[in-house]
Amino acid sequence: MIQAAVIGTGNISGSHIEGLLTFPERCRIAALVDIYPEKAEAARKKYHLEGAQVFDSHEKLLESGLKIDLVHICTPPSSHAEIAVHCMDAGCNVLVEKPMAPSLKECDAMLEAEKRNGVTMGVVAQNRFRNSIYKLKKTADSGLAGKIRCAHVNSLWWRGHCYYDLWWRGTWEKEGGGPTLNHAVHHIDMINWIQGGLPTEVTSVLANVMHDNSEVEDLSFAALRYADGSVAEVTSSVVHHGEEQGIVLQCEKAKLAAPWSCVAEVTQANGFPVPGHNQELMQKLKDTYAALPDLLYEGHTGEIENVLTALETHTRPFITGDDGRKTVELITAIYKAGFQKRTVTLPIAPEDEYYTMEGLLKNAVHFYEKSASVENFAPEEISVGNYDQK
Repeated sequence: MIQAAVIGTGNISGSHIEGLLTFPERCRIAALVDIYPEKAEAARKKYHLEGAQVFDSHEKLLESGLKIDLVHICTPPSSHAEIAVHCMDAGCNVLVEKPMAPSLKECDAMLEAEKRNGVTMGVVAQNRFRNSIYKLKKTADSGLAGKIRCAHVNSLWWRGHCYYDLWWRGTWEKEGGGPTLNHAVHHIDMINWIQGGLPTEVTSVLANVMHDNSEVEDLSFAALRYADGSVAEVTSSVVHHGEEQGIVLQCEKAKLAAPWSCVAEVTQANGFPVPGHNQELMQKLKDTYAALPDLLYEGHTGEIENVLTALETHTRPFITGDDGRKTVELITAIYKAGFQKRTVTLPIAPEDEYYTMEGLLKNAVHFYEKSASVENFAPEEISVGNYDQK
């Protein structure tokens, strides 16, 4: 029986708690931790976790002597590295919410702690465990559509002005960035996974067009170029009504997209497309997609099940710290390009000023200054993605 602790009992912690509770025969929630212990107590009551102990710091949890095998880190991004390293140094395995950390230096410290202590670290990228994304990847990998030549990545969310009133949001120091880091992290992980690696060049534009209570961007556009000559564009936003998220892959022979659609063209002698498309190829692609079995568990529950299996079988989780680091590296390049208003190259070396949080803070553009904040919001519904809309 895996003994789990959840550190940080804000909005996203519910997805972790519900995921763990899906497998009562495999794991048990032994502790809840929050700097506001009343929030942890509320979660304990809500989910009927009578046996769980409540702590107001991760240090007190680690000092308590309570046996913990797996720690879920659901705190603001600026604290991820410190908590993860402390927990791994105490012999705990960890599952870290997105983004892994705001800087590459912190990511590398986390990876070193994992290696040093012989423990396992997973990083949340739960949307690889969505049927629409998983099946898109598998269909692209079939080769039927040919190589990916151009990708359009739409990480389109909407957040009201008051979203950035929360004390840690909307600051470079505590949140680490805007939707590029904290929302598009999902889609940037997806494009890294689908493409099989990072681009070599990045150009970007950063803006804040709707949230004057936030230092950070609320909108960015990034253009990516890969070593094989293919390109991609990524839009990261919290200003898009409708939250119409998705990925479109323009391949040599067809377009594939999530939410699922496919179109294939074939040329006439004059270069214009044949009316009615390439129906034969489109049917093959649809059949390939339809034949893929659904995942047994989706979202956070799917990733948590995978991490539990990794711990039980002494294997690596599907989404590792290396994956989380790659996502942070591409996001860092987007910020660097946007701050400097030029095209930048990857990889980002340790000597690069942008490798550290201090370097990012030194160079970050403050669109506005955050002058007031609130300590907590009342518990309400949150949106965690709109991946299967029709």
